[in-house]
Amino acid sequence: MHDVTIKTRENGPLLVTGPIRLTDHLGNVYDLTGKENVALCSCGQSAKKPFCDGTHRACGFIAGEIAPAPPPPPA
Repeated sequence: MHDVTIKTRENGPLLVTGPIRLTDHLGNVYDLTGKENVALCSCGQSAKKPFCDGTHRACGFIAGEIAPAPPPPPA
């Protein structure tokens, strides 16, 4: 079982579940006390970056990434 899971949402944020430490580019740590799940902005328009505030719904953000299919087994 994985301790941390990061799940992409079609046209939405990255959902992070599990014990994480989130830091900014200067090494400052965000206080995530009591949070088991965190939604990180992937559209770049959130007023609460790096956290999602739902702006992706209004700004027309499109990002439907999916994981590639696994390769077929060797013959």
